[in-house]
Amino acid sequence: MSLRNNIDEDYKKAVKNKEQDKINALRLMRSAIKDKDISSRSSENKEVISDTEILTLLISLIKQRKDSIEQFQKANRDDLIKNEQSEIDVINQYLPNQKTEEETEIIIDNLIKANNLGNLKDMGKLMGFVKKDYPGEVDMGLVSRIAKSKLGN
Repeated sequence: MSLRNNIDEDYKKAVKNKEQDKINALRLMRSAIKDKDISSRSSENKEVISDTEILTLLISLIKQRKDSIEQFQKANRDDLIKNEQSEIDVINQYLPNQKTEEETEIIIDNLIKANNLGNLKDMGKLMGFVKKDYPGEVDMGLVSRIAKSKLGN
């Protein structure tokens, strides 16, 4: 079953079970996916986005929530932080297990060796390989930081 179908089925179950926090998060996810479907149709004439693109979208939704939490902490809005964290928890259920920093470093080392990448100009290539081979499994901010230190030498 595709990621899209899992989200839709879980949404139906949440509505049936009246789980309001889960309903809100799943509705947010479904809306973001539908928006992305519409924008991709107009540019490339595709019908719907792939699971890989959905994973990327879910990661960006989590990043947005984390940014909001940061702002709410500055404003001492614990009630809003709770809502954002609840949404993050639901979204995380649809992401693959995240690689640790050590695992990410090994992945980057292997990709650098396998593709003869040697300087910062190769950063885009490396990021492309990581996105293609490990969609949703690694924190791209962490990849960027590690890659800069390795390619910058």
